[in-house]
Amino acid sequence: MADNIQDITEELDEEEQQLYEHFRFVVDTGQNPVRIDKYMFEKMQHSSRNRIQKAAEAGFVHVNEKPVKSNYKVRPGDIITLMLDQPRHDSTIEAEDIPLDVVYEDSDLMVINKPAGLVVHPGAGNFHGTLINAVAWHLRNLPAFDPNDPEVGLVHRIDKDTSGLLVIAKTPEAKTKLGVQFFNKTTHRSYNALVWGNFQEEEGRIEGNITRDPKDRLRMTVCSPESGIGKPAVTHYRVLERFGYVTLVECILETGRTHQIRVHMKHIGHPLFGDERYGGTEILRGNRSTTYKAFIQNCFKLCPRQALHARTLGFVHPKTGKQMDFTSNLPLDMQQLIEKWRVYINGTTKDTFEED
Repeated sequence: MADNIQDITEELDEEEQQLYEHFRFVVDTGQNPVRIDKYMFEKMQHSSRNRIQKAAEAGFVHVNEKPVKSNYKVRPGDIITLMLDQPRHDSTIEAEDIPLDVVYEDSDLMVINKPAGLVVHPGAGNFHGTLINAVAWHLRNLPAFDPNDPEVGLVHRIDKDTSGLLVIAKTPEAKTKLGVQFFNKTTHRSYNALVWGNFQEEEGRIEGNITRDPKDRLRMTVCSPESGIGKPAVTHYRVLERFGYVTLVECILETGRTHQIRVHMKHIGHPLFGDERYGGTEILRGNRSTTYKAFIQNCFKLCPRQALHARTLGFVHPKTGKQMDFTSNLPLDMQQLIEKWRVYINGTTKDTFEED
C-alpha cells in the first residue's frame, strides 16, 4: 500500500477533502463473504492489514463509491477502491541516460546483460533509475517504441540483486511471440548460483508450488503441489563445483515464478549465499572460529547480494524463426567470491567438511 497512509486520529471533512484513486478491485462472482481488510490484504503486495484497517477508519476504503469500515463483508461484483488524499505517484516511464550492456540487438528485440543492483521496472520505492528507464533512453529515437505501452518492452524479469540476461521486445508482435514461448516453457534459461551446503547428489529436481508468505509479504514460500495453493514451479539443478561448506550449482527453470530459485533452494535447505531475504547472510555451514567468521564476512563484502546470475538464455527469434542462444560470463563480484572459496578449500582438509 502507498507509504502515505499514516496513523489518522481525527475525522476528515469529506466536503473539504479531495480524494484520489490508488487501487481498484472488482470482486469475483464466486467470492465468498470475507472481511474487506482481509480481502485487500490478500490483493495488495506492499500492504499490512493494520494499514488497511487504519485507511478504512479514515474513510479511504470505498465500496461502490461509498466508504466502508474494515469489518464490511465483500460481495460478488463489489467495486472496491482505495481513495487517498494525495495523488498517486506518476508512473509514466521516462527515458534516463543509464548505461546498458547490450549483448544483441535487431529491429525486433534486444538482449541485455543486467548488472546486480539495477531494478528492472519502476515500482513501489523505485520509480526512477530502472532498466526500463535505460531502455527508453536507448530507444528514444525509435518512434515505434513507447516504453509506456504494455504491448512492448519486458518479456520476463529477474530480481534487482540478480545479474544476467534479459530479452526486451521492440514490437507488439515480438512480445506476443516471445511471451508464448515463455508461457509454453520452450525457452531455455540457466542460472549459476552459489548456495550454502554440500549436496550428496550431483543433480536433482525441486518441485513445489510457490506462493506469497503470509507472514512476510516480501518473501515467497513453498507449498506441496497437492495443496492447491500457489503456482506450480519446477527447478532442476546440477553441481558445478564443491567448496565444502558452499556449492556452485547450475539451475535450469521449467517455470518462471517470483524468487523461484531463491525460495526453492531455501526449501531444500540450501539458501543462496548472501541472500538476506531467505537467510543466506547467516553462517549456515562451517565452524564458528574467529578466522572462519572473518572469512565469511569478507566473502559477503566481495559479493554483497544473493550469488545468483542468469547465465544463459535461449529462444526462437520471433520473426526469423532462428534459434538464438546467449551466454553471459559471471560478473566480477561472483568471480571473486568463487575464487576466494577455491583458495580457502585448497588450504583446508577435505574431511573436515560436513555432508548435508
